[in-house]
Amino acid sequence: MQLLLSFLFPLITWLSLFVIEPAAPTAHDPAWVKEVGAKTRPTAKTTFAAAKYGVVGDGKTLNTKAIQNAIDAAAREGGVVTFEPGQYLTGSIFLKKGVTLQLDKGVTLLGSQYIKDYPEMPSRIAGIEMVWPAALINVLDQDNVAIIGQGTVDGQGKPFWELYWAMRKDYEAKGLRWIVDYDAKRPRTLLVSNSSNVTIKDITLQRAGFWTVHVLYSKNVTADGLIIRNNLGGHGPSTDGIDIDSSSYVLVQNCDIDCNDDNFCLKSGRDADGLRVNKSTEYVLIQNCVAGAGGGLFTCGSETSGGIRHVIARNLKAKGTKVGIRIKSALTRGGTVEDIRVDNIEMDGVGTAIEMTMNWNPSYSYSTLPEGYTQETLPAHWKAMLTKVEPAEKGLPYFRDVHISNVRVTNAKKAVSAEGQPNSLLENMTLSNITITAQTAGDISYAKNWTVKNINITAQDQEPVAVVNSTSVKF
Repeated sequence: MQLLLSFLFPLITWLSLFVIEPAAPTAHDPAWVKEVGAKTRPTAKTTFAAAKYGVVGDGKTLNTKAIQNAIDAAAREGGVVTFEPGQYLTGSIFLKKGVTLQLDKGVTLLGSQYIKDYPEMPSRIAGIEMVWPAALINVLDQDNVAIIGQGTVDGQGKPFWELYWAMRKDYEAKGLRWIVDYDAKRPRTLLVSNSSNVTIKDITLQRAGFWTVHVLYSKNVTADGLIIRNNLGGHGPSTDGIDIDSSSYVLVQNCDIDCNDDNFCLKSGRDADGLRVNKSTEYVLIQNCVAGAGGGLFTCGSETSGGIRHVIARNLKAKGTKVGIRIKSALTRGGTVEDIRVDNIEMDGVGTAIEMTMNWNPSYSYSTLPEGYTQETLPAHWKAMLTKVEPAEKGLPYFRDVHISNVRVTNAKKAVSAEGQPNSLLENMTLSNITITAQTAGDISYAKNWTVKNINITAQDQEPVAVVNSTSVKF
């Protein structure tokens, strides 16, 4: 019995983090909050049973064409594509206007483990527009689409993880760490691109080959009640949870993510290519969510070129995440991160509770071509990555007007790590009602005009937050 209790106690403690209290009244929300999320949802009720189109749920038969035929039929009349319980192996499928893809409990879509089953197409990956494999489920240039149900989408991504690690070992030896993520073509699980009024609700997504849910160049999208599990049978590299990329009026709520990179992440382009596109991510509400493993509970960046603004992230919990609240960029990204409000956050066992850096991961962030390569023979996406931002000052990112309040953190390694630049200060930040226990308090540099109220940091090393090269920043 004692052994059983010793096992159950940490499990119960962990599960308690997933009990989200109802959000308090938000009478002071800005007006834009009422506009986030899908404004419409398909209403047609005609059912299109996938089995009638030759779909087989044996986990072995490749059903890509048959599932697409069912979707196309539903699109002609408006309707719901349904499946009997089973496992359905498929490559890329493409949803269309007025269609609901319904995955009920007991239904699993299995992603093909062969890249040939994901046709290449123009897209944007990690901030660069390039040709890339289609996702497993795609909503491209559509309006009024829904993906719902308590079923599962399993990307079966392990072969793609192994491909990446093998390529990375080879590329790092050649001084090409900066390009391996772009050459190791891996399918996303669900892509919403250049679309509007898309609802994704209650499904479970697991073992993504690459990013799990990517919302790109889209407007009025809802992700509600999603469960994401990307560390089953391994730890997939770059398996982000939900990426909101140069998109607006997005609602993410009631989601539970355990992945191996950023859990809830906002992006807007990388370097010269991102500055060329110049599309911001704005008007985003993320609320009532939890995160387990992953690179960041709530992250802005490192792709900031188009700007990230007008964001509320609230009522979030993290257990064991590498970083809690994270704003990151690089000195070639450009863009401004501003008007970010983070409130009512609980964390336990995270690495760094609050992190801001403008010089994130240099070996990945900066592109330098080694000797032995000729510009004329390089792939187009290599050339895009190597294009210099000119003048160089355009590459400086700016972080300002970030408000972090009502944060409770236990067992962190570091409380705060905030690093501005001499010519790009961390300006007008507000930290209030924050309690953190950590191994060390951390450090702040190149910051200006911070409002710090009711901050209690208990550090095991008993050292205070080190503040250097800063003006009007006092802890």
